Amino acid sequence: MSTVFSTPQPVLLPVAGLEDRFPVRRVYCVGRNYAAHAIEMGHDPNREAPFFFQKNPDNLLFENENFPYPPLSQDVHHEIELAVALKSGGADIDAAVALDCVYGYGVAIDFTRRDLQAEAKAAGRPWEVAKAFEHSAPISAIQPTDRIGHPSHGRIWLNVNGVIKQDGNLDQMIWKVPEIIAELSRLFVLAAGDVILTGTPAGVGAVHRGDRINCGVDGVDTLSLTVV
Repeated sequence: MSTVFSTPQPVLLPVAGLEDRFPVRRVYCVGRNYAAHAIEMGHDPNREAPFFFQKNPDNLLFENENFPYPPLSQDVHHEIELAVALKSGGADIDAAVALDCVYGYGVAIDFTRRDLQAEAKAAGRPWEVAKAFEHSAPISAIQPTDRIGHPSHGRIWLNVNGVIKQDGNLDQMIWKVPEIIAELSRLFVLAAGDVILTGTPAGVGAVHRGDRINCGVDGVDTLSLTVV
């Protein structure tokens, strides 16, 4: 069957150690999943039902590419996150078997136009303009689970120009990876190719053109880029 215009190219993430690529279907993000970050954003850190928002697959920025500072914002923040890449999915997945859906893990940054997010919150509007802009989700290569297992603890960190800004541990997640997958599958039918960003620890802050950012999750990978 022909199409009325050329089909957009799929987003294919590199996989560590393989020539094959990981085809991205959707990108989900978990909000306020570390207690200290919830507090710094002015929210109750107690365990409440998780909430989710989305970025677009073509918002992903491959490793070794620079992050272009977006327009219409004067307050863009970094948020380091563990990324989960799924090889299967479904609806109403039991947390006890949720890790069977995981192909691998990566390191990602959820860049946020914080000033636009604040305006959206104040007006009771969606966050897409703050979260789903071009190049807003730099991500490392995917590390398959048969190489690194399923990391549940380990340092998650980010520095700007050599100064540590975010420094936490995966075991500080309010909702753990199996629970995130289970809860998300109650709202959406998950599938192979879905990528989930699992939240950020405290210390988010503004970036500026010329900043050099280095970040990582111990036992998973690192990611480096320059804001241009």
